[in-house]
Amino acid sequence: MTKKWLIATVMGVVSVGALACDGSSTREGEHTTSMQELPPYEELGTEQPIAFPHDVHARDFQIDCQYCHFSAERSVSAGLPPVATCMGCHAVIAGSQNPEEVQTLRDYWSRAEAIPWVRVYKVSDHVRFPHMRHIAAGVDCTACHGDVQEIGVINEVAQDLSMGWCVSCHVENDASRDCAVCHY
Repeated sequence: MTKKWLIATVMGVVSVGALACDGSSTREGEHTTSMQELPPYEELGTEQPIAFPHDVHARDFQIDCQYCHFSAERSVSAGLPPVATCMGCHAVIAGSQNPEEVQTLRDYWSRAEAIPWVRVYKVSDHVRFPHMRHIAAGVDCTACHGDVQEIGVINEVAQDLSMGWCVSCHVENDASRDCAVCHY
């Protein structure tokens, strides 16, 4: 673990603890947005409500994907972080590279609103992509999502997510090609 990540973790724990002491860490109505709660893919654009820099968080601070996408190892959906997860650090870290975006985050927190993230990755409705099975099989997130450590704001799908692309991965990795694995 690098010093930067350790410092950010300690600061996050301390700030969340401080918020909990004054009772403001529990926000009425705040919840975690799951992938199922997002609008249908066809209705969405690609501009996010906060220009979240994946490169800064994943590369510079070496924050693991599953810190924010907490349910990837135990759910079909990778999950999206509640505002409280972000505020764990940003209650004390100003975000010198994009302070306007951190202020937008703080505004969502003060209004006790979930961030209305725009879905970027979506497979067809007749396909199931259980994140937990892929994580358990040792598939790295970058295999499907690209090298997010080098991508700023993710605004387009890194792979085509077609059946042919998925099947080729299953063939290369000697994974099941039974139709019922993905279509159920």
